[in-house]
Amino acid sequence: MVDDRSPGAPAKPTGAAGDQAPPLRARYRRILAFAARVLVQTWWFELALPRLGLTGVAEKSRERRMRTLAQRFHVLAVELGGLMIKVGQFMSSRLDVLPPEITAELAGLQDEVPAVPVHRIRALAEAELGVRLERAFASFDETPLAAASLGQAHRARLSDEDAAVTGFADVVVKVQRPGIDQVVATDLAALRRVGGWLRRIRFVADRVDAPALVEEFAQTSLEEIDYLHEAAAAERFAENFAGDPRVDAPAVAWERTTRRVLTLADVTAIKINDVDALRAAGIDPADVARVFAEVMFDQLFTHGFVHADPHPGNIFVTPHRAGGVGMPGAAPPVPGSATGADAAHPAWRLTFIDFGMMAEVPEGIRHGLRTLFIAAASRDGKGMVAAAQEIGVLMPSAENRELERALSALFARFGGMGFAELRDVDPREFQGFADEFGDTMRSLPVQLPEGLLLLIRAVSLTSGMCSGLDPQFNIWESIEPYATRLLTDESGNVVRDLSQQAVSNAGILWRLPKRIDDIITRVDEGSVTFDTSRIERRLDRIDGLVRRGVSALLFAALLIGGAVVLTANPVLGTVLMSVSALPLLHALFAGLFRRGPR
Repeated sequence: MVDDRSPGAPAKPTGAAGDQAPPLRARYRRILAFAARVLVQTWWFELALPRLGLTGVAEKSRERRMRTLAQRFHVLAVELGGLMIKVGQFMSSRLDVLPPEITAELAGLQDEVPAVPVHRIRALAEAELGVRLERAFASFDETPLAAASLGQAHRARLSDEDAAVTGFADVVVKVQRPGIDQVVATDLAALRRVGGWLRRIRFVADRVDAPALVEEFAQTSLEEIDYLHEAAAAERFAENFAGDPRVDAPAVAWERTTRRVLTLADVTAIKINDVDALRAAGIDPADVARVFAEVMFDQLFTHGFVHADPHPGNIFVTPHRAGGVGMPGAAPPVPGSATGADAAHPAWRLTFIDFGMMAEVPEGIRHGLRTLFIAAASRDGKGMVAAAQEIGVLMPSAENRELERALSALFARFGGMGFAELRDVDPREFQGFADEFGDTMRSLPVQLPEGLLLLIRAVSLTSGMCSGLDPQFNIWESIEPYATRLLTDESGNVVRDLSQQAVSNAGILWRLPKRIDDIITRVDEGSVTFDTSRIERRLDRIDGLVRRGVSALLFAALLIGGAVVLTANPVLGTVLMSVSALPLLHALFAGLFRRGPR
């Protein structure tokens, strides 16, 4: 949606939306003006002053300038609303490319805006559903349940006919803010223009692929305002945990759902961070923390489909005695399970809502994370760089050697520790490590893919939530079995690769004498008149060298393979390392017992 008179600018809307044209144009220009001021300020302090020999002036004022810049953007985002609040939240998570002064200031940016008048919400919902709300629902609460920058939610009740079809009656109706499509298009047009500016600034382009960041953000934002996409994500999440008594999700009323209206079963229950309410219901918050962490890591490592916005407003704790709200036919609790009932505690489940922000975990990232785990454990800087390349973290301008040294130095403190040792490390040391690692990341051309960033966000929110529920909670205890599984899977891959290589080498070794004999036979039977005894001796020497070379290769493969799998599988690792002595002995001493003249 662009105007040919101004490339990248929002086009003038037509029809009923035409009244919004001046605000949209003013919005577009205001975003660009803010970005232009930031770029001029950055150029002056980061490029101009150092060239004038005033680097100290720029360094001295950097922290204050970054904080002021973030505060001004915070004000701009709140005033404009729409997608700009999402931009601020997105920027607050970009620890890889933005300084901590900016990310810390924007971390508190809340997606809370004044509610849209109900008559406008009613008009949009009726236009989408094709019927009046009185016919679509038996009742519709005009007081919003929640209002956000992209939409707002109202409680309602399905008609008896629809309730008979869906199996539930109480629902939450999520309706887009009127005109939000045009606001999003305007904001994305402005962001794309800013991304184009940044691409032309060399010291920025060498460290950040700004247009790629904008497109990643655009894709996520467009998916978030497509409620059909969110409804499909909700169903996929529910299918992943079908039959799991620990987890619940709201069912979708598809008959009352469109791209801009989403109707879900009302699954409102105890907020996960309401400790007093949990205790009043006989639920131990520490148990909730443990199960919540398990469920989040199951999403990451088992299903590869993760709820990336697990804040307290999106997760409820539902006692099973409430009767399977929103999930007709939900499986009963498993006796003796983490969620089973006993004399002191009723059974309960975690109920997730709001599936607009989900993170996929493709196999490439899963394999890259396995490689990164192993490389970090062995303090292998080169291996960590290879894993970063596989995940897609490194920019094309990355200096691998510098990155290898930096990663090796950072991970040297923790890379060789087991989980038991990590649990005993002072949290302040972890904080110092995080600060140092963040500085290194920002100084190098490293850019995390948004999918990986969403995973980091999810894990961070999970850790914070669990610590609030249980001050003694240690995330290492929850992640240890999954990390062990990753290492075990990878060790299996290593063993398979070693086996395939050994079979291949054995085949070459088995066929080599026959090939050499064939060569000698052809020479003997030919018309060549030169003395073949010298050729035979040389071929014999080559044969011996090849055999010893193959033995040396097998020794290296078995030794390295054993070292890699030793932590995850001590028995297999010890066997591989022990067996490696046989080809080593052959490689070292086979030539000493060769008969005949040399």
